Amino acid sequence: MAGFRMGAAGTALAAALGLASAAAALAPMLPAKGQGTPGLVEFRWDSSKDYRKLYYFITDTKRLKRSEYYLILKPKDRKTAILKLTVGIPKSFDTKIDPKFVKLCYMKEGGMLARTRCEADIPATVEVAADGTAIEIFPDTPVPVGKTIGVYINLFNPFNIGMYQFNALAQAPGDVPVSGYLGSWVIQIDPQGD
Repeated sequence: MAGFRMGAAGTALAAALGLASAAAALAPMLPAKGQGTPGLVEFRWDSSKDYRKLYYFITDTKRLKRSEYYLILKPKDRKTAILKLTVGIPKSFDTKIDPKFVKLCYMKEGGMLARTRCEADIPATVEVAADGTAIEIFPDTPVPVGKTIGVYINLFNPFNIGMYQFNALAQAPGDVPVSGYLGSWVIQIDPQGD
């Protein structure tokens, strides 16, 4: 009798597993919802020691959607004060960037319980290149090290989907006015879905 119960239980379990796998196969595939943060794994064709990945957050990764970009520089990303910050933008990132919607600020990084946001604006002059390939930010006073800062941009995402590498260059106070590479934000724009 015990063998019969074991055999019946095994048959019932196999039938339940078969129904579950059949239901999973017939269920419609739902698109995955992406987040506007960098992935855990990033593949680069030309990987070199001269590339430094920087953290960012964007509110919407879909093409042509209005989005807020938070391009973040943590204290470990820079060793000196910043006299001038340049964000290099690829020519293929075809969207209008209005300097009125760009600001430099002290940042609060988000997480599970809090959203990434600007805590305090840093007074600065913002200029956008005529061809849209660079944002130049001139703080009124050099931005000291030790705090997380970021560039906030409010814009419409470009039409073309893909990955775009924004480069951060900073000029430190000193006798030689040369900008040094701080790192890159690799931003992905996704097709519109549900």
